[in-house]
Amino acid sequence: MEKVEEFQELRPLLFSIAYRILGSVSEAEDAVQETWLRYDASATEPVSAKAYLSAVVTRISVDVLRSARVRREEYVGPWFPEPLLADPYEDPARAVELADSVSMAALLLLERLSPLERAVFVLREVFGFGFDEVAAAAGRSEAACRQLLVRARRHMEEGRPRFEADRREREELASRFFEALRDGDVAGLQELLAADVTMVGDGGGKAPQLARAIVGPRNVARLLASLFPLLAGLDVTTEPHEINGLPGAIVRDRDGRVVHTLALDVLDGRIQAIRIVLNPDKLAHLGPVADAWELSREVKQARRGGGSPEADADA
Repeated sequence: MEKVEEFQELRPLLFSIAYRILGSVSEAEDAVQETWLRYDASATEPVSAKAYLSAVVTRISVDVLRSARVRREEYVGPWFPEPLLADPYEDPARAVELADSVSMAALLLLERLSPLERAVFVLREVFGFGFDEVAAAAGRSEAACRQLLVRARRHMEEGRPRFEADRREREELASRFFEALRDGDVAGLQELLAADVTMVGDGGGKAPQLARAIVGPRNVARLLASLFPLLAGLDVTTEPHEINGLPGAIVRDRDGRVVHTLALDVLDGRIQAIRIVLNPDKLAHLGPVADAWELSREVKQARRGGGSPEADADA
């Protein structure tokens, strides 16, 4: 098999490794492209293209993550991963683990790990690589990688997310949620939210966002019920879509441009968390991005004109 064919066959796996290490679609794509350039320039033929390319993309991703950590420390407001619509790597035997590992909650837990711990955890726990392959990718001994994995597991177990196992039940709950959202049904929304539900937005200082996390079913339901009917009146559409392996939506303006994404964590028949990504830098891979500031001004005008209750957030 020629190099280009071999690489294209493994590309979904390489992207999935890089995305879980980096939490960024754009940075993962760049890491995969750099991996190809190095592979294409290499004069030697690896015994295993999968092991070789996985090691290269892991090292590149770890280096990128180290510099990204500095930028994230200066990030304005809460930081969320870039929303992923579909994981290109499919393995029916590990479908549940793969879906859980790409969720917003899991990726935020991975942020607790050092870059090397994160790489070792992703390769071993998510993709099932042998310790010899993990060690080659991490540039550490197998014994050192086992220790890194022990520490990573400890951090992850402290807050490991659990999700509704039945996909159909999750989808049915999400369908009821978006129906109540469209109707501005406060009671209907409250019924679907967990007692400790939180709603948080990531605007990165580049888009209007929640002034603070909204906590509790009554507060979350009232905010959503006051806002989304106003958005619908401005021809903004809420398009249900799987986000990072779980129910969510893409919100688009009247011209079809992306305003934000919305991801739901579901457990025990209730929505536990709602995460909204508004930072335009994190939405560009989904298509043209809307001017959220302009839309926010339109929403405020609609509120004043329609006498809608002021919510404790921008659009």
